Amino acid sequence: MPKQKMSTVEKISFGEYIRELRESANLPLRKVAAELNIDTSTLSKIEKNERNANEQIIDGISKIFNIDKSELKLRYLSDKITYQLLYEDNGLEILKVVEEKIKYLRRQSKK
Repeated sequence: MPKQKMSTVEKISFGEYIRELRESANLPLRKVAAELNIDTSTLSKIEKNERNANEQIIDGISKIFNIDKSELKLRYLSDKITYQLLYEDNGLEILKVVEEKIKYLRRQSKK
């Protein structure tokens, strides 16, 4: 399978994306979970967005489905931030401030 790349920001969640990858590859939950060295119930919860993945799981998913790891992390981290800010009245304003802080801190770290 060729490396896949996320060309546009998709609206499906990280968990839904993982489930779609697994189902389109006709792989049972238990087989992917075994490859990741996690319980089937853990993978099921990740797919249902009831549990977060970690770096090791993201790396494993990247290898199993031949997905660029940075693209997978983009999906995962954007989900985390989305759910953190979802019910904040000023969520979009917070994102703008975060963007400016990241730029500032990166400039500071180069000094």
